[in-house]
Amino acid sequence: MPFNLKKSEYLNLYRKMIIPRLIEEQMLLFLRKGKISKWFSGIGQEAISVGLTSAVKSDDIILPMHRNLGVFTTRNVDYEKLFSQLMNRKGGFTKGRDRSFHFGALEYNIVGMISHLAAMFPVANGFGYGFKLKNESRIAIAFIGDGATSEGDFHEALNHASVWKLPVLFIIENNGYALSTPISQQYNCNNLIDKAQGYGIPGKIIDGNNIIEVYQEISEISEFIRNGNGPYLIEAKTFRMRGHEEASGTKYISQELLNKWKKKDPILQLENLLISKNWINKASIKKIKLDILDEIQPILDIVSEREKDISTSQFELNDVYKQSNYKLNPPIEKVKEMRYVDAIQEGLFQKLSSDESVVVYGQDIAEYGGVFKITEGFLEKFGNNRVKNTPIIESGLIGMGLGLSLCGLKPIIEIQFSDFVTCGFNQIVNNLAKTHYRWGENVNVTIRMPYGGGMGAGPFHSQCPESWFFHVPGLKILAPSNPMDAKGLLNSAIDDPNPVLFFEHKGLYRGIKGEVPLNDYHIEIGKANIVQEGDDLSIVCYGLAVHWAIEVSKKLKKNGYDIEIIDLRTLLPWDKDCIQKSVKKTGRVLIIHEDHITGGIGAEISAWISEHCFEFLDAPITRLGSLDTPIPANEFIEKEIFWPKKNILPTIEKLIEY
Repeated sequence: MPFNLKKSEYLNLYRKMIIPRLIEEQMLLFLRKGKISKWFSGIGQEAISVGLTSAVKSDDIILPMHRNLGVFTTRNVDYEKLFSQLMNRKGGFTKGRDRSFHFGALEYNIVGMISHLAAMFPVANGFGYGFKLKNESRIAIAFIGDGATSEGDFHEALNHASVWKLPVLFIIENNGYALSTPISQQYNCNNLIDKAQGYGIPGKIIDGNNIIEVYQEISEISEFIRNGNGPYLIEAKTFRMRGHEEASGTKYISQELLNKWKKKDPILQLENLLISKNWINKASIKKIKLDILDEIQPILDIVSEREKDISTSQFELNDVYKQSNYKLNPPIEKVKEMRYVDAIQEGLFQKLSSDESVVVYGQDIAEYGGVFKITEGFLEKFGNNRVKNTPIIESGLIGMGLGLSLCGLKPIIEIQFSDFVTCGFNQIVNNLAKTHYRWGENVNVTIRMPYGGGMGAGPFHSQCPESWFFHVPGLKILAPSNPMDAKGLLNSAIDDPNPVLFFEHKGLYRGIKGEVPLNDYHIEIGKANIVQEGDDLSIVCYGLAVHWAIEVSKKLKKNGYDIEIIDLRTLLPWDKDCIQKSVKKTGRVLIIHEDHITGGIGAEISAWISEHCFEFLDAPITRLGSLDTPIPANEFIEKEIFWPKKNILPTIEKLIEY
């Protein structure tokens, strides 16, 4: 292949490679001096980062990894801010909350990694889908190492991008080792690029140590993708000259192999080429390096002496959630009676109609309308771009939501049954939940999950998984119990700039009706609802348990007892003020949920009441939850033995008589 680059372009690529190399050498010195605690070296791999970043457009999104310092320097990221981040000093991108390249900088069109490998591949797909929706001639480029190609997200993302023909370039930096494990123990094909054929996408091996080849190939392939031809997989053959990180060393690599690859150093290769053309000499090489050092060394020295970020608990807590700034639309008086399922359907339909940034996707939601038929007819109204079926890829579609959100869109993801969300757990708790806290961006992602039992569906279609996520800062969790709340809270979830898990009880879908305002209204997240007032005892509950409480309270009313029922509605963050006021009034508390009793949300609420409201209690706080067993498929066993419903009345009577 002819490389028709000008002399100035060769020299520019050479200089761009020298910059990250010199920065790394200084970082290694700082590591030995104890000024930084950890370093992941990309020495010997600069050609891939620099060549690729130089070849693509400045508005293309790049999702780099540990050894891609050249991406940041080639994108001209502010040195002082970058070095502060890399050295964990005040003034970085994450306020001291993360290290290395674990951050995003959308002003430079860069979104960094998390430690869970391959997790950013689905995020790249989200950007690619967003570019298609907006008709933007942009592509997303995601890096991965050879070891991470065994991860599920790698395979989900490649398949998904292929099926949807997304403008994404996936690039494998095959440097021979996943920490200490050689490629011979990682995969059993001749080359990793062989996997491209299985997903129906083109792929190519390139010499990752030849920056001219990297630049030329990426230039052509990026335009191929940009012209609507779908994704592409590249395997860049290279080598890691230092340890996975400095502490791990390279004792597991033979000196013979290190010597072989040392001769293939990308900077040395280009240097020799330029010398052979009489474009540089030893003196000019020395000057280039000194000029770069004159630029970066003072900044490095200043940053290395800078203090680390200091903070307060309140400052940290204030950044867990992005401040919501949408206007709350109140419900209008004009209402219509509808079922719970219809209220959710109407809320989704109105949102898609009024807000072009809203997109809905999931398994079987388009032509089929979803297994509960909530999106039936949506495809015909809103089209295949905004209402879209996905492959069976829970992790892939949740990760894609982050990319879409960072594109300024409002993705709504339907998980067919909440039980299946386990397959996407990492994306929720490590990517969605932590992104705003780490580097300050919106994560406007709504995940709809039909949950709960009562239908004899067994242990894999009946679970209440809300408590799995209750422990994770950065998530909001909603569980409406009635049609009006379902629609209003769904609207709020879609407009909220934070990740929201929206639990819809399957038993309520067609089991209850209620009056629902016809407009596009909101119900404020974080506010509980007092379903009925009373003075004798407070029941704290949510979801199906609200209806259990109402049913029992009617029986107790005949005996002269007034029960206060609090519907949490928002499980995280939950309404402490509402509960405290109720406890002060009644002095007795029963917490009920359908979820298992051990480790359920009721345990945290009970502990909080004990800690903050103890002096107002006239009886022990009591909890009721389901039996600590997997959920039985036999309907009689589920309702009569597993569920706590039958124990509510005697428990209340005991508490009142205490």
